[in-house]
Amino acid sequence: MKPFLILQLRPEADASDDEFAAICEKSGLTASDTVRVRLDCEDVPREVALGDVSGLIVGGGPGCISDAPTDKSPIEARIEAAVLALMPEVVARDIPFMGCCYGMGVLGHHLGAEVSKERFGEAVGTSTCAVTKAGVTDPLLKGLPRVWDAFVGHKEAVQTLPQGAVHLVASKACPLQMIRTGQNVYATQFHPEADASDFERRIEIYKNHGYFPPEDAERLIAMCLNSNVTVPQTILARFVERYAAVD
Repeated sequence: MKPFLILQLRPEADASDDEFAAICEKSGLTASDTVRVRLDCEDVPREVALGDVSGLIVGGGPGCISDAPTDKSPIEARIEAAVLALMPEVVARDIPFMGCCYGMGVLGHHLGAEVSKERFGEAVGTSTCAVTKAGVTDPLLKGLPRVWDAFVGHKEAVQTLPQGAVHLVASKACPLQMIRTGQNVYATQFHPEADASDFERRIEIYKNHGYFPPEDAERLIAMCLNSNVTVPQTILARFVERYAAVD
């Protein structure tokens, strides 16, 4: 099988390692099925051409596309520039792509949509999502329940559907929870790689990053552990199953 390119945008090593393990577990991939790149400290290897991978999976991160350049740390700026530099080829060639959380901002920004903190940010926790009419027939969503919960936590959001994109999943708090452009380029605002244990660890890591008051961490962890979030992981597994390509 051609490998999947896993691009990680988290500069915190423990969070990055946890996320990579979660992506592999929920997608059915093994580490040997992937090329893992932490964009905070390394570049995509020159020998890895986008046409030679099964697809790309882009993880989340604490950065915000909508922050002013002067408000971004050098690492945040490096990460953003690196992932955005890949998007023209990804979209033009319709290369299989799954952007998770931060990846929604990346795709929306590349497609010319407004990404901002004005509306539709969601507190850390669960969000009730509904598959749209267009989503019912999408290969990654077909046959799944029409309504389900997902883990979320983001300060910014894509404000309007990018031109030419298809709206697949919505929620009351954040209308654009999942979109597709072309036939193969997807992004989710929710975290398809995360289960309750993953989010518990993420809450501990990010409790001082402005997503929520630090004193709320234990309450949020309890809420996550009492949740029932399974469908998003199925979506990620379907993405890998659909696009796994033979060498």
